[in-house]
Amino acid sequence: MLKNLKFLILISFLFTSCNHLEKEISFTPPNGMVWVEGKSYTKGAKIDDQYSMMREKPSHNVYVDGFFIDITEVTNKQFKKFVAETGYITIAERKIDWGEMKKNLPPGTPKPHDSILQPGSLIFNEDVKEVVGMNNYFQWWKWQIGANWRTPKGPGSSIENKENFPVVHIAYEDALAYCKWANRRLPTEAEWESAAQGNFKNAIYTWGDNVDLLDSNANTWQGNFPVVNEGSDGFKMIAPVKSYPANSIGIYDMIGNVWEITDDLFNINYYRELDSSTELNNPKGASSCYNPSNPFETQHVMKGGSFLCHDSYCASYRISARMGVSIDSGSDHTGFRTIATVDMLLNK
Repeated sequence: MLKNLKFLILISFLFTSCNHLEKEISFTPPNGMVWVEGKSYTKGAKIDDQYSMMREKPSHNVYVDGFFIDITEVTNKQFKKFVAETGYITIAERKIDWGEMKKNLPPGTPKPHDSILQPGSLIFNEDVKEVVGMNNYFQWWKWQIGANWRTPKGPGSSIENKENFPVVHIAYEDALAYCKWANRRLPTEAEWESAAQGNFKNAIYTWGDNVDLLDSNANTWQGNFPVVNEGSDGFKMIAPVKSYPANSIGIYDMIGNVWEITDDLFNINYYRELDSSTELNNPKGASSCYNPSNPFETQHVMKGGSFLCHDSYCASYRISARMGVSIDSGSDHTGFRTIATVDMLLNK
């Protein structure tokens, strides 16, 4: 609804006095993006959210300035144009450097055979018929040599006729490279949640608080994860963008479909270390990464869940849900979207 229209935007600038001065600036908004108004809202776990986790607590009030955000996840078509113009090679396509890889592994980890150390990425194993316990996720994930954004399931697969699908197998470095080319940046976690809230300020989901509307509003798993995928929402795996309704301000797929990388470092203790007694202004996330499950990795926060999310495992189809993704890792359910600020557009 904002596409190719000139309009006046009220931009809030925060001063040390905590007063907001509004200034009018007129310009043409970027194609394919929507304006997210500056606002205060509740970030983190909501009181009535039965699936909230400790890393989402305590909730806290934040104020986030206005910005533009992509109305969809970055698509294969958009990423293909970026690669065509720059010649960029994603991490999943590059030769593996064991010397660099082992820095993110426990000391003494033996080097795999060279036949395994080949370019590739993680894909969900759709052939899983039975699992023993839910703590070992390697039961339904596998390293697929040759899997990347061009061939998302490995050799023999392609993105032909899938230009409007989210690009996947994207790592943090890949997303940054795209952002630099597009004069965009990755959202902070606070910006991402502000966009996901839309016109709400304290909602569990992008459509409100009713979990019964999940299947009609987001691409997630139906059935017995990870062995039975009923696909009753119309898609068993990844879906084209805009396959589900937009949120209240016109943004699609903030919940489900693919996880979205943000610019914040992942630290499970970050919320507990904040002073939640006062409103935080434009928080930038933790100053250091901490995830005891992966202590040797540098991870960034990813948001929104994916087509694999189910209440029996992670229930990450909630706005406050947050997980960490290694800076050098991609998968077939990880993508991203970008934002632009007024300053970025005016200084282009």
